[in-house]
Amino acid sequence: MAFKYQGVDFIDFDSLLSEDELLVRANTRAFIEDKLIPIIEQCNRDGRFPRELARPMGDLGFYGATLADYGCAGMNNVEAGLLYQELERGDSGIRSFVSVQSALVMHPIYAFGSDQQKSFWLPKLASGEKIGCFGLTEPDFGSNPSGMRTRARKDGDDYILNGEKMWITSGSIADVAIIWAKLEEPNDSSAPGAAPDNGAAANNPDLRIRGFLVETDRPGFSAKDVHGKWSLRASVTSGLSLQDVRIPAANLLPKSDGLKSPLACLSQARYGIAWGAIGAAMACYDVALQYARQRKQFRNQPIASHQLVQEKLAWMITEITKAQLLALQVGRLKDQGKAAFQHISMAKKNNVWMALECARTARGILGANGIADDYPIMRHMMNLESVKTYEGTDDIHTLIIGQSITGISAF
Repeated sequence: MAFKYQGVDFIDFDSLLSEDELLVRANTRAFIEDKLIPIIEQCNRDGRFPRELARPMGDLGFYGATLADYGCAGMNNVEAGLLYQELERGDSGIRSFVSVQSALVMHPIYAFGSDQQKSFWLPKLASGEKIGCFGLTEPDFGSNPSGMRTRARKDGDDYILNGEKMWITSGSIADVAIIWAKLEEPNDSSAPGAAPDNGAAANNPDLRIRGFLVETDRPGFSAKDVHGKWSLRASVTSGLSLQDVRIPAANLLPKSDGLKSPLACLSQARYGIAWGAIGAAMACYDVALQYARQRKQFRNQPIASHQLVQEKLAWMITEITKAQLLALQVGRLKDQGKAAFQHISMAKKNNVWMALECARTARGILGANGIADDYPIMRHMMNLESVKTYEGTDDIHTLIIGQSITGISAF
């Protein structure tokens, strides 16, 4: 049984939004309802990313939405947040695709790239003509990216890259990969024949991390998809291998400088996740509410008339409302240039936790029906298990907040 989405707004949240912000949400919602909702359950069953939606999303300005020029929409951060909310109300995998294209591919080119790199790549990525991926996580280094083993070595007018990346969204369908690697310097003790480095670089392993644009058709580059996923089934997830991949020196992102550069990209993505998770929670709550009003048990009464069900629904709408306000405030701070990474960590940590609990609670309200893909709840629940882990695990964000309020690092 399919329910038409009714919207979720308990405290007149919409009154806090501008006309432009409401218009962005309305346009995105219409696209999701018309183009994604009719196919997403089959895509999830088949483990298929709906590639046919990539160009239409570009036409609507979904990619790099907050960037100015280069064919980008120039939205404010709240408009972009509402965009991500509606995308993830459709499916976390679709929001992940747009997040990677925007925050993890276009943003580093915009922030750290040369004028030539920006002029060439950004319009193509904004339109969806080209697809990108972001290579930071490695098989043995997720929460500790500074331990990465991927290396870049200067060789004349080129760089040669070697390494492995894992859990890469869009890896096998990408035209270009943003690869983060440690640049071997003459005093790098990991370089063949180099003397031991007892200087500052040895104590700061992130100092040599640089970003590189790697076209995926270059010899030595390969991508292999991860199969058997129970989560993000409508999203492409890949492992990347770089074996003596030669790229011109012009492919170095010249303004990338240490681990802080990829972490800045992750902050952009985490902000989108904080909004996106609200969308998943809204979808689950809305279905649970409509179901509870119609499903009758015990004296032919709707289960929404029972106290235990009302308690669950009341908890869900309260937590969604709090998450909306948190995301909105972080978005407003971001537009003012005042949002710190710890603010974004709080929004990501809280809102994903909230969404996952809403999915679990909604599944309980639907009983056995909650596990069937006649309803979107189980799909959202499985997706959110990944969202809780990627772009910084729940525990990592806890430590980021803890360090901020105590001044003491527990990493």
